[in-house]
Amino acid sequence: MVFVLALGAAFANALTSVFQRKGIETAPAATTLRFSLITYAVRRGIWLAGFALMIVSFLLQAVALHLGRLSEVQPVLTTELVFLVAVLAAWFGFSIGRREWIGALAVTGGLAGFLYFADPAGGTLSPPLWEWIIAGGACSAAIAAAVLLALRGPRWWRAAMFGTAASISFAFTAACTKVVSGFAAADWATVYRHWQTYALACFGALAVFLAQNAIHAGPIVASQSTIVLVDPVASILVGVGLFGDNLRTTGAWGPLEALSLLIMVAGAVVLAHSPLVAGLKAGSDQYSEVLSRQPRTSGVSDATCPGP
Repeated sequence: MVFVLALGAAFANALTSVFQRKGIETAPAATTLRFSLITYAVRRGIWLAGFALMIVSFLLQAVALHLGRLSEVQPVLTTELVFLVAVLAAWFGFSIGRREWIGALAVTGGLAGFLYFADPAGGTLSPPLWEWIIAGGACSAAIAAAVLLALRGPRWWRAAMFGTAASISFAFTAACTKVVSGFAAADWATVYRHWQTYALACFGALAVFLAQNAIHAGPIVASQSTIVLVDPVASILVGVGLFGDNLRTTGAWGPLEALSLLIMVAGAVVLAHSPLVAGLKAGSDQYSEVLSRQPRTSGVSDATCPGP
């Protein structure tokens, strides 16, 4: 059940990526790191559709985190790129080639290998406050450093750095979500009494804001690959360091886990550079060509689906 919920969240994230990319692709460059980027986005119906899907993804992820561990739920979200390729291929009628198959098999195979070899177990739902302070401080420092690095450089670098900052924010948000979901399961009325609820809201809003800047700053290849890849790595570190998740690292288990993660990352990079994903780069001829094709499905208005 945990993995089914996490896969559902990954699928919703893939749809969110398409809808929100289309929603803010024409936003002025001056809106970067400004609230005006969000005000521009909320006036686009397609972006709001993506935001609704983001909420669905969050709910599925919250239940998965309540039932499972951070270090086993978050890596599953890497399959978002697999779903993204599948959605783009099915929606616009493109065929899936060798690159996409190899990337998808590498992601799923590497993920399955990591979960099998690592066999996450143990952990606690109530870390002490001092551990939260250390984890939150480390994540905040990493987010700030990534944002500073994103202020200069070529568009792909800025997109990657904003994506890195967003993914770390998502990882700490997931940690807060895991704890808050436990509070909610026990008694909804007491959720507001816990500081983790407000930390979830703050880091969650920050993650969404940074993700929009990542999408807006440059190619989706750079933004999406970093968001998808850094999030599980950061989540594993938070899961082990904050919640005490136990991963099998003795003997051959450790190298096999590392190899599995490497294969998963390599597969994600291959998928991120697929023409189906790279074609979403705003302003490119390939992007225009993709969007000029009529989707196979109907019943979704132009205001809520990618289209010319």
